[in-house]
Amino acid sequence: MSRRLTHLLTAACLGTAALSVPTTAATARPAASEEVRTSPEGDATVQERLDRLVADTGVPGAIATVRDARGRVRTYVAGTARIGTDAPVDPRSRVRIASNTKMFTATVVLQLVEEGLVDLDAPVERYLPGVVRGSGNDGRDITVRELLQQRSGLPDYDSLVVAAGGSLSAVRHTYFEPRELLDAALAEPPHFRPGSRWEYSNTNYVVLGLLVQRVTGRPVSEEITRRVVRPLRLRDTYWPGVGEQRLRGPHPRGYLADAPGEPWQDSTVMDPSLGWAAGQLVSTPADLGRFMQGLLGGELLPGDLLQQMMRGVRAPGFDADPGWRYGLGLASHHLGCGVTAWGHGGDIQGFETRNLATADGRWAVVTVTALPTSLDVVAEVSDSVEDLVCAS
Repeated sequence: MSRRLTHLLTAACLGTAALSVPTTAATARPAASEEVRTSPEGDATVQERLDRLVADTGVPGAIATVRDARGRVRTYVAGTARIGTDAPVDPRSRVRIASNTKMFTATVVLQLVEEGLVDLDAPVERYLPGVVRGSGNDGRDITVRELLQQRSGLPDYDSLVVAAGGSLSAVRHTYFEPRELLDAALAEPPHFRPGSRWEYSNTNYVVLGLLVQRVTGRPVSEEITRRVVRPLRLRDTYWPGVGEQRLRGPHPRGYLADAPGEPWQDSTVMDPSLGWAAGQLVSTPADLGRFMQGLLGGELLPGDLLQQMMRGVRAPGFDADPGWRYGLGLASHHLGCGVTAWGHGGDIQGFETRNLATADGRWAVVTVTALPTSLDVVAEVSDSVEDLVCAS
């Protein structure tokens, strides 16, 4: 799902859910696949920041994985794994990473560019003839690059589907075919002439998923797994199967509130097909950080394509901060400590994840176990990631 539109929808009509939950900070310890050590001082600083995030925002729980300048990786947890209990969050927890999936989809598309199977500046029509048509939307006028960079003008199906369903919780168990999502978007006129400006739209990445499948002859889920997940050995990252609503392996409960002051609803069990190639993956903060490390470290793409992916345009409204720039499925932000970092972020019923990685190998990923109902909470989660990167 959208890493920003969901918040605009919920913030506009919901406000902040007022619910007090217990905060139980577990002792920081590495995830199962990590063998690392950090200084007690460093541990205490990160743990304090994560505890403060939970206390200040009211989210049930949080997980943070940080890689510092010396290459040490550490996972921290705060809050509770389940409202009404003192059960600590398991540091090995899997979560729905939502729109962070876009970085994986974009990486596969760029690998196809490297292989000569896709041209970034070719019209979408070349690969999906007659597919992107309707209400003035026209794949003959939209390039692959414009899809990747959110400059196509295609309407976002996300808001349309949620509005039709009545609420996020109402569509939680609904299965959507990718073509249904695209058709919902194509029923609306384009928002602007392709290439003329920037606007976040999940529809762009549904089209890219369809493009990957048409070019390769295989499901986009399989291509992401074969080309990205397995080479980087992301053992806790997977694409849920058709109709699969439960999370595999250790995980906290994920929550959603539908209106101001209403209690959190348990939305852990849900159908993630609303996200598809724009937001369906499940991962851990540790795996997502390793993906960022591998991507920026040149393990997935040649240097010229990686540079194009990292080169962004102004992205007004992205993460409610005017300083962000959006590249080819990868966003960048100049941090207060003077460095530039790249990432994306994602929001879905039950979870919000923010992440940043620097060119020198530092990264931080923070997940909270609820979909925030206030842009102030979103900003607090994003600020916590920046603080952890700058302090690492």
